[in-house]
Amino acid sequence: MQDVQVSFATEDVSFNMPGQGDPKIVLKGINDLGYQVVMPDEQAPKNAFFKTLRFKFFTCLVFTAPLLLHMWVSWPWLHNPWVQLVLATPVYLVGMLHFGRSAWRSLTNGMANMDVLITLGATAAYGYSLVGTLQHLGPDYMFYETAAAIITLVFLGNLLEERSVKQTTTAITALAKMQVTMARLIDDSHGHEHIREVDNQTLRPGDRVLVNSGDKIPMDGTIYWGGGTINESMITGESTPVSRNEKEKVIGGTILEDGTLKMFVTATGKDTVLSYIIELVKQAQGTKPPMQRLADRISAIFVPLVLGIALCTFLGWWLIGYTTVVNAMMRSIAVLVIACPCAMGLATPAAVMVGLGRAAKNGILIKGAQTLEAFRSIRYVVFDKTGTLTTGKLQLRSYRFFDMEEEDFKKIVYSLEKYSSHPIARSVTAQWKGLGEVQLQQVREYKGRGMQAQDKEGNQWQLGSFIMAQQATQDDSHNIYLLRNGQLAGWIDFTDELRPDAARAVQALKQAGLQPVLLSGDTTRKCQELAQQVGIEEVYAEQTPEQKLQKIDAFMQTAPVAMVGDGINDAPALARATIGISLSDATHVAMQSANVVLLNDSLAALPLALGLGRHTYLTIKQNLFWAFAYNIVAIPVAALGILNPIVGAGVMAVSDIVLAVNSVRLRYKRVM
Repeated sequence: MQDVQVSFATEDVSFNMPGQGDPKIVLKGINDLGYQVVMPDEQAPKNAFFKTLRFKFFTCLVFTAPLLLHMWVSWPWLHNPWVQLVLATPVYLVGMLHFGRSAWRSLTNGMANMDVLITLGATAAYGYSLVGTLQHLGPDYMFYETAAAIITLVFLGNLLEERSVKQTTTAITALAKMQVTMARLIDDSHGHEHIREVDNQTLRPGDRVLVNSGDKIPMDGTIYWGGGTINESMITGESTPVSRNEKEKVIGGTILEDGTLKMFVTATGKDTVLSYIIELVKQAQGTKPPMQRLADRISAIFVPLVLGIALCTFLGWWLIGYTTVVNAMMRSIAVLVIACPCAMGLATPAAVMVGLGRAAKNGILIKGAQTLEAFRSIRYVVFDKTGTLTTGKLQLRSYRFFDMEEEDFKKIVYSLEKYSSHPIARSVTAQWKGLGEVQLQQVREYKGRGMQAQDKEGNQWQLGSFIMAQQATQDDSHNIYLLRNGQLAGWIDFTDELRPDAARAVQALKQAGLQPVLLSGDTTRKCQELAQQVGIEEVYAEQTPEQKLQKIDAFMQTAPVAMVGDGINDAPALARATIGISLSDATHVAMQSANVVLLNDSLAALPLALGLGRHTYLTIKQNLFWAFAYNIVAIPVAALGILNPIVGAGVMAVSDIVLAVNSVRLRYKRVM
C-alpha cells in the first residue's frame, strides 16, 4: 500500500492501491491483524455489551476487589490460596482474551505492542502464584491480587482513555449528525404538488424540496421560490443568521430559522459542502505533524527496549542484588506494567484532534496537522486588499466616457468584463447585464492589470487598472480605465467598503507579535488610505501577480509567511506562502486553493486560527514532554524496586488520562 494514513482516534484508515493490488487480500490482511474493516458506505456493527470495555472492567472489578481486600482484613477464607485462585482465574481469562490475543497478533506481525507488556506482567504473577498453589509452597508465592489488579487497572485506564478520546472528536461527531435529517420532497407527477416526507439520504440532484421555519436544510441547493434567514453557525462559526432569497445557494445541514422556501437540490452525498468539510477535517486529523515522527520512531523500539530492561531488572536483582526470586520477579513485573508506549502514540493525535475540532466549530478549516505545526513560526501576515480587507461587494459610484455614446460605453465594458472573475468585473457584469454586448475577438486577461480584446471593426480595446492606462493619462484616481486604440475612452469608480472586523483583526495580530503587510494590485493612493484605516504600516501597491509572488519569496527569505486572500485571484501567492489563508463563501474551489479556509468569510476568525495553530503545537510539545518524562522517570523507579506492580499499573492507567485532559483544555483555553 502507498500513502497510508491511520487515525486510531477516529478509527479511520486510508491508502492508495498499487496498480496490481487486490482489495480482497488487503481487507483480509487488516482483518487478520485483529481489526474489523467497515467500508465507508457501511454501518459499523455495534459491539455486544459483553465485548465492551465497560463490561470487561466491571466483571474484573467484582473478582479483584475481594482479592485486594485480603491485604487489609484477616478473614481466613480470603487468605486461602484455592479461593484466591478461583477469584483470580476469571480476571486472568478475560484479560488474556483481550490483551493476550492482541499481544499474540502483534508478535506474529513483528511489531510488539503495549499489550505484550501487560500480558507478560499479568502472566508472570498469575503463573508464579499457580505453581505455588499446586505445590503448596505457602503465602510467599501468593500474587494473585497482583495479576488481577494489573488487568483491572489497565481496563480502567483504557475505559477512561476511550471516553477522553471521544471528547476530542466531538466536533466531527456534531458535523456528521447534521447530515441526517428528514426532507419534504415536492412531487407533482399527478398534476398537482404533493408533499411527502423522505430521508434526505434518498434525495438526488434536481429534486425539489420544501423547507419551513425551524427545518434543517436537507442538502445543498438553490432557492427557486421564497426565502428566509438561515443559521449557518455550524458550518461557518458565524452566530448571526444570514438572509437567503431566490437564486441564492443554501448549504445542507444549516437551519432555516425564519421563512419558507422551495429549493432545487444541487448536490448530495459526498458532493455536498458539509461532506467535503467533514472529509477535510478527517484527513487533517489523520495526518501527522513532523514532531510526531520522532515519537513514532521511538515507539517502534519501545516495547523491545522495556522487555530488555525488565529482564535485566530480574537478573540484576536476583544474581547481583542477592534478593529472592520473588522480589526480583515483582520488580521486573513493575517495569513491564508501568511502561506506557501508548502515551507517546496519543500525545500528538489528541492535541491535533481537539485543535482542528475547535477550529472547525468556529468556521476555520485547517488542512493537515503539518499546517498546525507551521503556525508556530509565522512572522509575517500578508493581506490582499480587494475582497480581503474590503468586502469585495463593489458598488458603482460614477463613470465617464469620451467620444462615444453611453450605451456603447456600457456594452463594451460589459463585454470585456464578462470574461474575468475579478471582484470588479463581477460587480460590472451584475450592474449592466441585459444591456446587450459587443462581439469581441482575441480576448485576453492580464492578471493584475486588466482585459484586452479586438472588435470586428479592428479597434483595440483595453480595460484595466492605472498600470494599463498610464501611457494615456496621468490621473491615477480611478478604479478602472477604458482605452480605445491606446487613447482614453472612459473610466469607472466604485466604492468598496472596509470589512468591519479588518482593523480589529490587524490589531490582534500586531499584539501577538506578527507583522501585517498589505500587498495589492490597486493604486498606491488607495492602498495607503486603506492601510491607514486598519493600522498597517508596510504597504506594497500596484503589484502584478508575478510581483506578488516575488514579494512573498522575499519575505520567506527572512521568516515564514501567512498570505490571506480571496482564494481565486490570489491562488498563486496563497500556494507559495508558508500558509495560505483563504476567505471563502464555502465553495470547493476556494477550499482547495489554501491551507486554511475561513468559512464565515470574516477576518474575525483569523487571530483565532493563528492562535489555535500556535497553542495546538504547544499542547503537542507538553504532551510529548509528559509522555517521555513519565517513561524516563517511571521505568527506572520501578526497576529500583520502589514501586510494586499494582501501584505501577495504576500510575500507567492515569498517564494517558493526563494527556487527554491536557488536550481537551485546548477546547476552552484562550489562545489569543
